[in-house]
Amino acid sequence: MSDCIFCKIAKKEIPAEIVYEDEKFLAFLDIHPQSPGHTQIIPKKHYRWVWDAPNAGEYFEVVKKIAKAQRKAFETDWILSKIIGDEVPHAHIWIFPNDKVQGDKMDLQGNAKKIKAAL
Repeated sequence: MSDCIFCKIAKKEIPAEIVYEDEKFLAFLDIHPQSPGHTQIIPKKHYRWVWDAPNAGEYFEVVKKIAKAQRKAFETDWILSKIIGDEVPHAHIWIFPNDKVQGDKMDLQGNAKKIKAAL
């Protein structure tokens, strides 16, 4: 979709703080984070809803990989996830450490570096 912001991020037309990428999925930090390390995981191909993505098992393996890296990077066992989908019309899963973790949630570069180092 030409007007989808997440498609533009996946195509690198819009900058994002990317923490993980493979041929099918992209994980990047949310610009309005709930807590340090708040990450969006999207399929690179446009699907309106998470439930429309044909490779849900692969999708959730990527989510699991990022969540485990967040646990290590932010020294917490408590990683929250949300699948809502009304704010951007592209399948996406939010994962983020609880709001009790230490750090600046707006330090996107620093938080991305922590997650990447933990992967």
